[in-house]
Amino acid sequence: MQIETVKAGDTLYAIGRTFGVDYRLLAWANQIEPPYRLAAGQALFIPDGGWNRGGGKGAAGAKGARPVAWMGGYAYPWIDPMVLEETADYLSGISVFSYGFTGEGDLVLPEAAGERRILAAAARRHVCPALVLAPLGADGKFNNRLVSALLQNLKAQRRLIGQLWNVAEALGYGEINLDFEYVLAEDQTAFIEFVVRLRAVMNVFGIRVTVALAPKVSADQRGLLYEGIDYRGLGKTADGVFLMTYEWGYTYGPPMAVAPLHMVRRVAEYAVSEIEPGKILLGIPNYGYDWPLPYERGVTKARSLGTQEAIRLAVDHGAEILYDKTAQSPYFYYQDGDTRHVVWFEDIRSVSAKFALLKELGLAGAGYWQLMRLFRAAWLLAENEFRIWKES
Repeated sequence: MQIETVKAGDTLYAIGRTFGVDYRLLAWANQIEPPYRLAAGQALFIPDGGWNRGGGKGAAGAKGARPVAWMGGYAYPWIDPMVLEETADYLSGISVFSYGFTGEGDLVLPEAAGERRILAAAARRHVCPALVLAPLGADGKFNNRLVSALLQNLKAQRRLIGQLWNVAEALGYGEINLDFEYVLAEDQTAFIEFVVRLRAVMNVFGIRVTVALAPKVSADQRGLLYEGIDYRGLGKTADGVFLMTYEWGYTYGPPMAVAPLHMVRRVAEYAVSEIEPGKILLGIPNYGYDWPLPYERGVTKARSLGTQEAIRLAVDHGAEILYDKTAQSPYFYYQDGDTRHVVWFEDIRSVSAKFALLKELGLAGAGYWQLMRLFRAAWLLAENEFRIWKES
């Protein structure tokens, strides 16, 4: 396995010949469609020539001593069936986003048909399904008042735990994942106590309880996103945690990498100082952003796009893809009419850098937000770097 950066004038056929790999295999691995156009600066995953096309363990995936890792990610019920089926081959777990709840402790269910489709794919591929519980209001946004209503009401908690157990047992969920964001500082201890109560019930039936954590770098970090999240307390009481190490670059923020490695490292290093590394999944974004320039705070809005969409945009506009060595992230500029744009996104180099950090710190694995877009090269790289944990 290698990663090759395209130079001006390179062709897929010539690169394949250099590495002894059929150009059609290169195209498949990197999701490049005919007429196989490339962008200068584009990173290509170069698989072993013996890799089985169509996904599955080939020569590259079989060689070398590789650590066992958990690979997972979040999916909405409306995930494309073809994306779901292929991605599930490379997963340890898949998290269905999302169940909600009321202040009285009643579950709010996701779209049923899509949920069943995800659960069926997980069962076929021996992938552990996780029920995600999030405090989403009627507007679809995270609501910390809903969190407070639940955490201050023991009767509502017991009601919710009972309903969660009924659903998990009926549908075969192996994990409950709590994605409680913007927890108030005064609810910090109550949140930990809720995790203790939930785990006491779920673990009896072999169901794990995990928690998604905002990206903190210190225990006393200020801000609504951080103050209610106690890394040490939640790491001790939960079966595992998911670090949401992304969204430094975001829709309304200034242009920058979504998950700059130097910032991801700070969060991960703080996490291992408070939590057992074998409990931690490193969050990886499966998207980027396109900002119109100049950026104006409170006015400029970036649009989200996937890796393949970003690369096609660079190809279409003849843009050279650059790479920030500090952030370990690719970016490029392009002109659309009178408007100049900048795009920051994830590619196989930035994912490889995050995998290296994962191995360096001895983390349990990685989880993607989210799985709605296929990023085949990232999954082939994961199979090359790790022995992906699967349910027996």
